[in-house]
Amino acid sequence: MQNLQKNNASEKEKPDLKGTFVSVMILGILIVVSWIGAFALFLSR
Repeated sequence: MQNLQKNNASEKEKPDLKGTFVSVMILGILIVVSWIGAFALFLSR
């Protein structure tokens, strides 16, 4: 019974990181797009 209670407690302590993952992916995409834009500007000049 104690093992079951410890298992439930450890599940509650895990944070939900889906929002964090989406935020990091969006930020990464923005950085890549800005680098591609800067490179395209460099090539056009």
